[in-house]
Amino acid sequence: MRGLLYGLVGACLMWAGVATAAERADRIQLQDGHPTEYVVVKGDTLWHISGRFLQSPWRWPEVWNVNPQIDNPHLIYPGDVVYLTWVDGQPRLGLKRGIRKLSPQVRVQPLEQPIPAIPLRDVASFLNDNIVTDQDVLEAAPYVIGGRNESIIAGAGDRVYARGTPVDEEIRIQSLYRPAREYHHPVTGEFLGFELYKVADARITARDEDILTLDLRSSREEVRKLDRLLPSGEERIQSVFHPQPGPDLSDAVIIDVLGGVAKVGQFDAVALSFGAADGVEPGHVFAVYKKGEQVKDPVSGEILSLPAERAGELMVFKAFERVSYGLVLKATNVISVGDELRTPGR
Repeated sequence: MRGLLYGLVGACLMWAGVATAAERADRIQLQDGHPTEYVVVKGDTLWHISGRFLQSPWRWPEVWNVNPQIDNPHLIYPGDVVYLTWVDGQPRLGLKRGIRKLSPQVRVQPLEQPIPAIPLRDVASFLNDNIVTDQDVLEAAPYVIGGRNESIIAGAGDRVYARGTPVDEEIRIQSLYRPAREYHHPVTGEFLGFELYKVADARITARDEDILTLDLRSSREEVRKLDRLLPSGEERIQSVFHPQPGPDLSDAVIIDVLGGVAKVGQFDAVALSFGAADGVEPGHVFAVYKKGEQVKDPVSGEILSLPAERAGELMVFKAFERVSYGLVLKATNVISVGDELRTPGR
C-alpha cells in the first residue's frame, strides 16, 4: 500500500520566479486555487487528492514530506488531513492523522480501510479477467472438447473435458479463456498478441494421457468447445504503484479502448502497443499526444499535418509481454486510438 500513495498522488507545483524553459519544466507546479489543506473523506482516491494540489500527480514522491512520527505515512485514511507546506523554498505535502474509530479487539486496528491510489473499480475487471498472450502459448494450451452427457455448453458445477498438456502441470486450479481479439501494431502492422477473456475457473481432477477432466468451480459465461485452459491471470489487484516516467519508445500508441466505450476520457482503460519486453512495468507514466489535423496550405495547396498536441496522461497498471493496459488519469482533450505516447518528462 505504500506505493499506493506514490501511485496516485504525485505532482507538479510551480512557484514564482524567472527561469529557463528547462528549469520551469522541472519545477513542481501547483493547481490554480489549490487548498492549503484537505480532509480525506470516504470515497477519495490518492489521485483525486493530489489533483487538488498538484498538476501532475505522478510526481508525488518528489513533494511528499515524510513525518517520522507517523508509522506509515503512505497509508491515508478518511479523516486524515493532507496539507501543503514549504521546506527550503520547495513545496511539500504532509499528512496529519485524523480521529478514527478503532475496532474493539485485542489487536486494535482502524475500522476504515486506506484509500486506494486510483479508482480500482474502473480497472478491476481488466486486472483479473483479461490476459494477453502470444500465438504459441494459445495454440499449446489444452482446449475443451466436450462436456458430460454430450452437453455442448456447461457452467458452474458441471464437468467438461479438455485435450492437451497443461501449460503449468503443477497448478490444479486454472481458468478457461476465450479469444476476444487480436492486437496488431497500427503503425508497423506487427502482431502483438491475442487478448483472452476468462469464462470460467476449473479444477483439474483427473488426467488420462492427454485428456483432462475439469470440474467447473465458477463461470461467467457458458463454457464451449475450443475454450482454452491456462493458469489463471487472476492476481491480487495491484494498488502499489511507483510512478515514474515510462521509457522512450518509438511508435508507442494507444491500440484499443477497453470496456466498449467509444471515446476515451479520464479513468478509461486503454490497450497500449508495448509491454514488458519493451521495459514497461506497472506505474510507468506516459503523456498522450493527439495527432495533429491535416490542413491544406492556402498558398501552395500542399496537405500539411499540424503538430501533435498534449491531450493527457496515463499510467500503466498491467503489463504483458508485448501489450500493456493503461488508465487515463488526466484528459485535457478527446483521446483516441492511434494517439501517440511519449515520456512525460519533468
